[in-house]
Amino acid sequence: MRIALLTYSTKPRGGVVHTLALAEALAAAGHDVTVGTLGRGGDEVFFRTVDPRVTMQVVPFPDASPDETVGERIVRSIEALRAGLDLSGFDVVHAQDCISSNACEGAVRTVHHLDTFTTAQLVACHDRAVLEPAALVCVSRSVAAEVLTSYDRSATVIPNGVDAARFTDAAGDGAPAVAARAAWADRLGRYVLAVGGIEPRKGTIDLLRAYDLLRTRGHDDVTLVLAGGETLFDYRPYRAEFDALVRERGIPVTELGVVDDPSLPALVAGAAAFSFVSTKEGFGLAAMEALAAGVPVVARDLPVLREVFGDTVAFAGDVDGIADALESALRDPADPLPGRALATGYSWTAAAAAHVALYDQLLDRSGGAPIGRIRSGAVPA
Repeated sequence: MRIALLTYSTKPRGGVVHTLALAEALAAAGHDVTVGTLGRGGDEVFFRTVDPRVTMQVVPFPDASPDETVGERIVRSIEALRAGLDLSGFDVVHAQDCISSNACEGAVRTVHHLDTFTTAQLVACHDRAVLEPAALVCVSRSVAAEVLTSYDRSATVIPNGVDAARFTDAAGDGAPAVAARAAWADRLGRYVLAVGGIEPRKGTIDLLRAYDLLRTRGHDDVTLVLAGGETLFDYRPYRAEFDALVRERGIPVTELGVVDDPSLPALVAGAAAFSFVSTKEGFGLAAMEALAAGVPVVARDLPVLREVFGDTVAFAGDVDGIADALESALRDPADPLPGRALATGYSWTAAAAAHVALYDQLLDRSGGAPIGRIRSGAVPA
């Protein structure tokens, strides 16, 4: 089967990580897979090495004026993908996000989570990307239920895979793993880690306030470390609020930015605790990787995270709760074995097989006609 998986960036965001892992698993199963994306910031390749069995289409996406609005950037992204991708000859086109979905017609779309926008242009793009695709996939039952309630559309639930061995190995006793963790410890000391950047959906300010409470309780020997940060959206007001709180309270924070992919497992495995206090999530891949590394996880108390993680993480609903859960994790870490077992149970091989079963159903229904194509006209206003 010839399959095109589409994403919006070459940077290490959750949807991009998902797309690459799924593409590699599909290629390993013998399918002809191409990943199409935008080369942001001059990128010509993805943030990590990709299995050579996967073909790449990286569409150039030059930087624009600093005055470009988020809405304008989104529409320009959609139009760049629409103009730059060659989707001829594919049996199935599968868009992994709102941007790539809007560049297509009649494709499959994975809804990782539902967003909330206030700008009419962004609301329209978001809604089209749920209402127009030929079929929807969600990575959890909770998100599928939200889609059904909000849009009256049913989705096939296919959980993420997890590259658990990569993170379990990083926590192991072998000399390379020990040295890699020690290098982070030398640089950071003992640390609480969050991955994903400083943005409202990640709940970063709640984490900052919780960490400030920890310091007042005698945990000032623990560093707060933030990794990641690439995003399409303009979070400058949120960032300004974060920075103001850091200054006013004198809170020490270490920002690493985007961490090289080979270095990430050791960074995760070396953490004393992992914070995952997002206000919206679809599955929680980063937290699952932390569990695979044996690191205690504190997660926002959301239905989707209750569904995915069960009792393998500590849940918290507010700043005080996050501080309490982090303090417990630091003082008396939970048994890592149940979390590791959970993470190991999710495989990209199984995820790929479930996707192929869906693709086969759609092709049977269409009589073999291709599923998905480039949008025939410009994106509607």
